[in-house]
Amino acid sequence: MDLRFLEPELRRLDGANVELCACSIWSDERPVRGFAGLLDWRLGGQISALLRSGFFRGELGDALLVPGKPHVPFEKVLVVGLGERAAFGEDRFRQGVLHIASALERLRIRRAVVELPGRASGAMEPEPAITLTLESVGASPEHDTWWIVEPAADQKRTELRAAEERRRVRTA
Repeated sequence: MDLRFLEPELRRLDGANVELCACSIWSDERPVRGFAGLLDWRLGGQISALLRSGFFRGELGDALLVPGKPHVPFEKVLVVGLGERAAFGEDRFRQGVLHIASALERLRIRRAVVELPGRASGAMEPEPAITLTLESVGASPEHDTWWIVEPAADQKRTELRAAEERRRVRTA
């Protein structure tokens, strides 16, 4: 899987040329923040409305697929639930990444913009996040390219860890 990076800014979203973007939310944090919050704003509050109605709650294992265009440059927006923030850790991170990867596979989407679970709120640091992501789905032939949503300040750290992880896997 090829990794690229995209800053979590509205103007950067418009340059992404992929069919789907994926993000995650907590079940106990309202309003939604991070990439999900930016997408919700661009979608006119559609994600928030579905949360208020109870149709989607953000519980661990929940998934929501909503149309993106014409409000965002993506055909589809995938939102996965992570459950309560206090219960988040490496296991929940892996579950979130695998949930996103599985949804992309079922939808036959090989290239996507992905905000890694817990990154927007700082619940997971960039280095372990990219290591766990590559361990979980990095060798999957079903995924060509993921544009990882990462602030500019953390992109270099993430890129360095990804390169280290790939070297480690090649020499193992």
